[in-house]
Amino acid sequence: MTEVVRAYGLDGLPLGLVLLILFVAVLARSHATYWAGRAVARGAAYEGTHRHGPRLWQRTVDRLAGFAGTPLARTGLALVHRWGPLAVTAGYLTVGVQTAVFAAAGLLRMPYLRFTVASLPGSAAWAAVWGTIGLSAVWGAVALAAGSPWGVAALLAAAAVVTLVVVRARRRRAAEAAAAGTASGGTVPGATTPHPR
Repeated sequence: MTEVVRAYGLDGLPLGLVLLILFVAVLARSHATYWAGRAVARGAAYEGTHRHGPRLWQRTVDRLAGFAGTPLARTGLALVHRWGPLAVTAGYLTVGVQTAVFAAAGLLRMPYLRFTVASLPGSAAWAAVWGTIGLSAVWGAVALAAGSPWGVAALLAAAAVVTLVVVRARRRRAAEAAAAGTASGGTVPGATTPHPR
């Protein structure tokens, strides 16, 4: 547990306070992503409207607008369309589609109260997992691998394999999406669709 607390720069704080800080941090991140998705949906719905706001927020919205057409974003849209708020709650315990699910909830204009209610248990679960066992397992694996040259080689090989698999999957999905986009006229699914459930 001390490694986890140290990794977050929270040395010497009680466990309850550490979990509360992690809870608030992940809640803030997910809600910012949701609101960026809402801003993109609003921009898509009102073409030509001048958008005001700080540069950082505008860059976030612009980046998310570019992300909205990717296969990963389509996965998030499909999950939120199918499962609604349950996808938001479960999204906190995933790796790889978490941001896509939060952004999709905003893009699909899920009511904010519904998003908030769904995000509370998800944020609590995320804080509990990462604040107790999650990072301990990661740091333990790194320390074990660093203790031996063969461990370091195995860790690097595993990282290379995972990277290769992810890159190939993304290229395959991008090619499929391009083929499907060409066939359907190239629209971004769900950008202006009414909110789910």
